[in-house]
Formats: sequence, structure tokens, C-alpha cells
Amino acid sequence: MSSKLPAALSATDEDITLLLSAQSHIGTKNCDKGMIPYVYKRRPDGIHVINVGKIWEKVVFAARVIAAIQNPNDIVVISARPYGQRAVLKFAQHTGAQAIAGRFTPGSFTNYITRSFKEPRLVIVTDPRVDHQAIREAAYVNIPVIAICDTDAPLRFVDVAIPGNNKSRHSIGLIWWLLAREVLRLRGTIPRTPDGWNVMVDMFFYRDPEEVEKVEEVKAAAIEGVDAGAVAAEWDPATGGGTVAVAADNIDWAAEPARSSDWAAEPAGGTSGWDATTGGW
Repeated sequence: MSSKLPAALSATDEDITLLLSAQSHIGTKNCDKGMIPYVYKRRPDGIHVINVGKIWEKVVFAARVIAAIQNPNDIVVISARPYGQRAVLKFAQHTGAQAIAGRFTPGSFTNYITRSFKEPRLVIVTDPRVDHQAIREAAYVNIPVIAICDTDAPLRFVDVAIPGNNKSRHSIGLIWWLLAREVLRLRGTIPRTPDGWNVMVDMFFYRDPEEVEKVEEVKAAAIEGVDAGAVAAEWDPATGGGTVAVAADNIDWAAEPARSSDWAAEPAGGTSGWDATTGGW
């Protein structure tokens, strides 16, 4: 695969395999006019296939733009699409950017009275169609925009388009992971080696809340089973754990001395402190 990038920035076989495994190259049946240069071919079923080499080139290009921002806090990453919310939060955590996961409050870039008002130097969005409000406001105040664009994505007001499948949870997470890794490499935070960054790409994938609850329930059940087994082993008579109970069964309660009920036999020098002659204590 021919590439215009230097050898240090070229994609490895592992990177290309990840992009193909996550189906980042699978587009839609519709194709916007501006996305035609990124399309490799159209399948017989009408699905457009994105050029994987173009995906990597634009990821590196976008990372170079991000690394040029001196203050990472001046970068805002946005995702109203649920599949990209965890990815933008992780990207912001590792790169120091600000994340807006969920609904974008109108006026965040234009109305300085709002609490969520921000003045970023760069905006990165997951889907230009869903995050159109953020892109429009960024255009009003001359903020450059980087966007992950599918074949049917509108490119108006988008300065850097990263072609890729932005409708799959694995594809979105992988592109954000590659972008974060490349930014950290360009900043010199991590080395450019295969094992230089120990963060798994799975951390950027969307997780269904129901699946998370099921996993937690399975873990809780396993922990309860271990605890029950430990208690049973602790009180197992075969291991000597039941000696206390056996000893309690062998106690002869009838042999216990009976308490005397003759109050007249109580010693005169009792501790009651009652004086019969004075009638007081």
C-alpha cells in the first residue's frame, strides 16, 4: 500500500488488521460528494468501501493538528452518539482535552452567559450529522473542526475529515484509540513501539448497561458462592470446626447448681444498703 507518510508514521500490519477487524472501512449505501475521494469501491450490494490507507493518513494528520495545540485543555471532544461517549471520555482522560458526552448545550461556543460556555481552539466530533449544532457554532466563532465522517456525512464546516465507519461501536472506539495513541506519540509521552501504550482498545468501546449489570451479577454470585464455601469449610465437623457445637451438646444443664430462692437466708450484710431502723438508704 503506497503512502505519502514517512516511514516512522506509516501504519503497521497490526494497525491495518485492527481497522479491518473493526469494520472501519465499511461505509453506507449513500455517498456524499465530498467523500468520493475516500471511497475505494462500491460493492455489488451497494455498500461503499472506504480506503483503509486514507483512514490511517487522516488519523495521523488529525493527530498532528491536535499535537500542535499547546494547551490540551483548549481541545473539546464531542459525541452525542451513545457509541462514542465512552470513547471521548477516555480520549479526554488520556490527552487532557475537555469532553462533552451526550447532548450538546446550544450556545456553549457562542453565548458567554451560559454555564457551559467554552472557548476552545479545536473541536473534534464523532458524527457531523448528529453533532451538527456544535459544528455550526464552531463555524460562527472560527474554530477548526475535526470529524469522523462516514460516506454519507455532510462535510460543511468540517476542516479535517477522518473517513471511517462512525455507526459501529468497535469502529468508533478504535478510531478514537488510534487518534489518542498517535497524539501521545507525537507529544513524546509514549514511545513509538508496539508495546509503548498499555491501554487496551477495549477501554474505548461502548458497553451496554444491561451487559454491565449482567457481568456484575455474575461476579457477585461468584463471590457469594466463594464466601458460602468458605463458611461451610470453616464449620465442617470433619475438619474439627464443629467441636464447639459438640461440646455444647455434651453439657449437662441439669447439673448446674440451682439458685436459692430463700430470701431469708441472704446474708445480713447485703449490698442493698437498706437500713430498717432509719427507713432509708
